[in-house]
Amino acid sequence: MIVELFTAEGCSSCPPADALLQRLAEASGASGLEVIALGEHVDYWDHLGWKDRFSSARLTDRQRVYNARFNTDSIYTPQMVVDGRAELVGSDAAGAHRAIDRAAAAPHGAVRIAVESSANRAQIAVDVNVSGLPAIARGDRAEIVVAITEDHLSSDVTRGENHGLVLKHAAVVRSLTTIGDAVAPASSGRAELPLGPDWHRDRLKIVAFVQEHRSRTILASAAVTMPRQ
Repeated sequence: MIVELFTAEGCSSCPPADALLQRLAEASGASGLEVIALGEHVDYWDHLGWKDRFSSARLTDRQRVYNARFNTDSIYTPQMVVDGRAELVGSDAAGAHRAIDRAAAAPHGAVRIAVESSANRAQIAVDVNVSGLPAIARGDRAEIVVAITEDHLSSDVTRGENHGLVLKHAAVVRSLTTIGDAVAPASSGRAELPLGPDWHRDRLKIVAFVQEHRSRTILASAAVTMPRQ
């Protein structure tokens, strides 16, 4: 299942949530549950003393969509979203485990990801195949989304609320791309995705998931490490 954390390096409440996300990812599989982490750095803290080099307006927009879905008073950090089904304060470990257990009880499809090696190190080709997808909610539609994440990143923060701290991050979302629509019970999609020149290939993962457009429920997900060339 997908666990998203909306975070920012300029937010003093975020480091404990970043650490929780990393613990959840590291413990994945120990209890039979696969937790796929997405660290999504928003950009609305960037004008408050420290610009987060991982921040993205697109990820802020994604959080706004969740805000409408969950009818929260406003967007905030740190916010955790579990499988698109529940939201909570990102540092709430007990709440995160409860939400993960509830989400695990729901039906999910299976996702298979194939990454093609290429002589062009500036991009990769990704094939996603989905099977056993649960029925999509009436009046809704679903999309296949592919993210590229990078682990073991850190920043030496010299201004703002976290001045003087070295912040460590897990599963930082480097890109997030919708590659097509999904229909039950099986679908597929393919995309060529660019890779940033400063991304460390040996720290990258490819994450694919199927998400309902209106309800935001995630119906299937998987992740693979980037193949070595």
